[in-house]
Amino acid sequence: MANTFKRKLSRGIGTSLTAVDSYVVPSATATTVIGLAVANVTASQVIVDATVNDGSNDTYLIKSAPIPSGGTLVIIGGDQKVVLETLDSIKIKSNTAASVDVVMSILEIT
Repeated sequence: MANTFKRKLSRGIGTSLTAVDSYVVPSATATTVIGLAVANVTASQVIVDATVNDGSNDTYLIKSAPIPSGGTLVIIGGDQKVVLETLDSIKIKSNTAASVDVVMSILEIT
């Protein structure tokens, strides 16, 4: 089994649920999300949602969380981790177009 640390980046996420860096867990792979940070790149507060999508359903990690202008919300980090299975993804949405950047750190086990 190989362990590989990876970083996934998305810029300018807006009002549609969007998979971070279009990342979907490949087959025969287990992925642990070890960090997920969402940064507000606008001059006003934004409201964000983050979900785990299992290929067809979205389950909220956080819903309607405010992020002030220039602020960052760390959704996953420290002692908290999230395990993803094949076809899972992390999706982010804001209430404002092109308003948040996302950094997701993962560990893939193949």
